[in-house]
Amino acid sequence: QGCQDQGEKTFNMGDRDDIVFMAKLAEQSERYDEMQEHMKSLVTAGPSLSSEERNMLSIAYKSVVNSRRSTARMISGLEARESDEGKAAKIKEYRTKVEGELVHVCNELLGLLNNTLIPAASSNDEAKVFYLKMKGDYWRYLAEVHTESSRQKDSEECQSAYSEGLTVAKEKLDSTHSLRLGIALNYSVYMMEILGSKDKACELAQAAFDDAVENLESLPEDQYRESSQILQLLRDNLQNWANKEAA
Repeated sequence: QGCQDQGEKTFNMGDRDDIVFMAKLAEQSERYDEMQEHMKSLVTAGPSLSSEERNMLSIAYKSVVNSRRSTARMISGLEARESDEGKAAKIKEYRTKVEGELVHVCNELLGLLNNTLIPAASSNDEAKVFYLKMKGDYWRYLAEVHTESSRQKDSEECQSAYSEGLTVAKEKLDSTHSLRLGIALNYSVYMMEILGSKDKACELAQAAFDDAVENLESLPEDQYRESSQILQLLRDNLQNWANKEAA
């Protein structure tokens, strides 16, 4: 057995417990940037995350990224309305700074997913679908802010992740499973918002809805609640997309 140098670090269960505790504390304090750092450390400590830890990873990164997405959209609105060229240039510079932060966080998570989490989930179907959905989501967030030259790659990576994840979900998970419904929901949003393909988006969303709704009543209460919420989102999107066409 080889010796460890100073750059290497081993983790025991006590370390993991401490990291999880601090991540939960950061979440309760709504300090999501710190929660993100703790969850990154947890992945380093060992890539086989429990279901609860996977959800914590998602909450941490999504909270950090969504705050930047929301800010970037708000700044874009200000930029579009600003008639003074000098002020508009300053607003653009600020938007670019926020988008740079968003891109950094997305790339960090995509690195964890590609290099550590997805390879470690080869024998865990739920974890694999969870991570592939995340991968698709974060490539989609990059596509929202990147220029046309980079957007094509973002879109292709996004579609590849969602497609692979949905294939695994259809093969391994029940039609009512919240992960299967969730990846179908987000994949259909990608088709609508990034690809601009309303027909494909509606077809996917409707198929996921129809496959699940017949068997929903057989679910335990906690699973029923989670899956029915996603079904409602699928229904809302289908209705909104239909109304757009009518308008």
